[in-house]
Amino acid sequence: MAKQSVAEQFVDILVRAGVRRLYGVVGDSLNPVVDAIRRNDAVDWIQVRHEETAAFAAGAEAQITGALAACAGSCGPGNLHLINGLYDAHRSMAPVLALASHIPSGEIGLGYFQETHPDQLFRECSHYSELISNPQQMPRLLQTAIQHAIGRSGVSVVSLPGDVASRPAPEKSVEHALITSRPSVRPGDAEIDKLVRMIDDARRVTLFCGSGTAGAHAEVMQFAERVKSPVGHALRGKEWIQYENPYDVGMSGLLGYGAAYEATHECDLLILLGTDFPYNAFLPDDVPIVQVDIRPENLGRRSQLDLAVWGDVRETLRCITPRVRAKSDRRFLDRMLKKHADALEGVIKAYTRKVDRHIPIHPEYVASVLDDLADDDAIFTVDTGMCNVWAARYLSPNGRRRIIGSFSHGSMANALPQAIGAQFADRGRQVVSMSGDGGFTMMMGDFLTLVQYDLPVKVVVFNNSALSMVELEMLVSGIPSYGTTNVNPDFAAVARAAGAFGVRVEKPKHLAGALKEAFRQKGPALVDVVTDPNALSIPPRISAEMVTGFALSASKIVLDGGVGRMVQMARSNLRNVPRP
Repeated sequence: MAKQSVAEQFVDILVRAGVRRLYGVVGDSLNPVVDAIRRNDAVDWIQVRHEETAAFAAGAEAQITGALAACAGSCGPGNLHLINGLYDAHRSMAPVLALASHIPSGEIGLGYFQETHPDQLFRECSHYSELISNPQQMPRLLQTAIQHAIGRSGVSVVSLPGDVASRPAPEKSVEHALITSRPSVRPGDAEIDKLVRMIDDARRVTLFCGSGTAGAHAEVMQFAERVKSPVGHALRGKEWIQYENPYDVGMSGLLGYGAAYEATHECDLLILLGTDFPYNAFLPDDVPIVQVDIRPENLGRRSQLDLAVWGDVRETLRCITPRVRAKSDRRFLDRMLKKHADALEGVIKAYTRKVDRHIPIHPEYVASVLDDLADDDAIFTVDTGMCNVWAARYLSPNGRRRIIGSFSHGSMANALPQAIGAQFADRGRQVVSMSGDGGFTMMMGDFLTLVQYDLPVKVVVFNNSALSMVELEMLVSGIPSYGTTNVNPDFAAVARAAGAFGVRVEKPKHLAGALKEAFRQKGPALVDVVTDPNALSIPPRISAEMVTGFALSASKIVLDGGVGRMVQMARSNLRNVPRP
């Protein structure tokens, strides 16, 4: 029997780690690995049109499945294209293994054609980035990379010259058991004891939740009921904490709404649960703060802490909830719930005024109809920019839906590539890409990937022919918008030319029918919705703080479009407030 090559061993180990597909673009330095995949029935090569798509797709697959996903790029320019998607995966804590193939090993350092140093280039967006320069480093180096990606929830990069990949794998190489999941982490007894005392001593406790509350919804609700706490969330915490939440006071941050800001500032103990919320201008500086996080490097880097608790949210709450004294005074909670409902009532007027007859179509209306028609377990991928606003305010989480975006890295053009990875993870699940026209055109070539693999992704393009969020940033800074206008084709016609279903919508009365028709398609579909570029209104005065950019005062921007079903949720919660 012929000896196994390094490339074959590489692929076998990925399969053992649970990888079922590699996203990438073929190239000569990758040929040994791609050929090994061709001959291995347990893994597929997914050909995309741009390596950035490969990295975004792998990151999305990892976020949906919780398992290791993989992507690859050929030497030099090929693997360089991975970097933006890998940054996003790393900052989203998605376990991804990236293969960066390399120039011939004997030419490294000599200015060879397409030479770069990928083992150095990817260090900032990975937990582990190393070069295999000798077959004797296998399989240990790859196993180490996999354990970094899974154990630390992020990216690992392995650089592999094509000639090394073709060589025989070392004999009697040791392949140890691979980790495929992370353990639960319980805080130390001293931190638990101090946290219990702080909660018992506080009269008004507020919880502010991020993506670290995934899997801990029941524990958060139980704790909030015990201490009568309002519960706010960051954007990445929305899908995990907003649904079935009678303590909900909305979202804080640049896209915030409701009473989350007031609840975090008017309490006398703020507990940050699983959030690395980056906008410290929205956090109080005169309130005691506790932060609970699985990643110790996150503790205290946004605000000064009175207590740092290293542990995952679910285990921490399981430890403290039975021990804290139950509070009976819910005046603070009820006051925040009322503020929340009042705040939401105050922003729905523009959305409800002739919205079904307004031309160009209100993008808020598009998001609202989309929320109504999409499946209860749909996966939404959301472009950075104004689509983030509409997703934050109109998509209704229910514990089964997923909402994925470039929420930490903030890249343009993420939604379509992420939809590819999400759909490959589950072909039977509805995947909807909420794409801005700017983001969609940036990576539009990979719409062809949907067609090539007959992926049933539904792309909804919010087409206002502008980079609206950038335009808003300029106006808030007191300068005229410039360079923000797009001249777009009929995207529906482009989709049809590519062999997919496509429909263009210019009138509100045609929107629901077009979306329903797209959702009925068994293959890919695109709905090009011409939306109003003036969906945002600017305050009558520009404050000095706003001139410096999106700081705290920028949250005073009036978003002309309401909050969808959230006002009904708030009203429902108010009905539970006891009357004197």
